[in-house]
Amino acid sequence: MSRVSKTKKVSQSEEKIMKFNAISKKTNFMFNLLFIILAALCIVPFVFVLIISFTSEQSLQLNGYQFWPSEWSLDAYKYIFASGSNILNAYGITIFVTITGTLLGLIIMTTYAYALSRKNFAYRKFFTKLIFIPMLFSGGMVASYLVITRFLGLKNNLLALILPICVSSFHIIILRTFFKTTVPDAIIESAKIDGASEWLLFLKIVLPISLPAITTIALFLTLGFWNDWFNAMLYIDNNSLMPLQYLLVKLEKSIEFLTNNSSSLGIAAVEQASKLPKDTIKMAIVVISTLPVICAYPFFQKYFVSGLTVGAVKE
Repeated sequence: MSRVSKTKKVSQSEEKIMKFNAISKKTNFMFNLLFIILAALCIVPFVFVLIISFTSEQSLQLNGYQFWPSEWSLDAYKYIFASGSNILNAYGITIFVTITGTLLGLIIMTTYAYALSRKNFAYRKFFTKLIFIPMLFSGGMVASYLVITRFLGLKNNLLALILPICVSSFHIIILRTFFKTTVPDAIIESAKIDGASEWLLFLKIVLPISLPAITTIALFLTLGFWNDWFNAMLYIDNNSLMPLQYLLVKLEKSIEFLTNNSSSLGIAAVEQASKLPKDTIKMAIVVISTLPVICAYPFFQKYFVSGLTVGAVKE
């Protein structure tokens, strides 16, 4: 078969592929419209929550939930920020725990996963089996509490908010797979031939190549630390060490307690409970707790999408 006929067949096959992948303008418009609708379905609920948080309690009780309420109010936010320094301190604690825990988790999990991804690591099988154990079995809440409080002595310590969730077996498996499939062995070998040490190779070559996966894991860790309040409930009794989420949960519980037990607490408690923004404050708590994450997400989005899709198609 001549080269001309081969090139003709190749070009014909490429044309067929292009026709198969191409879509008409109408279809493209319909897809764009569909994704706009789906995006709106994701955004509208948060906007609705934001509007309700600025609605007065009286308007909410009379007219229910509305996209344009008859009366606007800042009572819910005034009640939350009435404590002033407590909210600011809780924000500071949460930001510190989130940043420190994310960095510590990335350091531990990337180094662990990189070691497991190297075929010349002697104990690779042993440590791979070791990280699978927490995915299958758990010591339980009582055992974890005793280890944190009695053995490590981390009661009322910020490390009690960081250590329990800074390392995840699932995240290590993701990073190990990414290192094995994405970092070429040829680059590793050539760097070793040039005299690069393991640390230099890891910091200068492996980490820059693996930035999408690392950013994806960083986003998971950031969301986990920012939204965590359960560990604070177990290990933190000091009000000056309470993170934001736990402080907002306690605030909501106190409002529910006053509302449900106002009749048994006296006339003054009944009057105070009637003035509380019982429903709008819940929406305000949602806005305060999620708005920083929403503002930070666009900075992660580029790497997050590539981190989810990379390795799905092998060239």
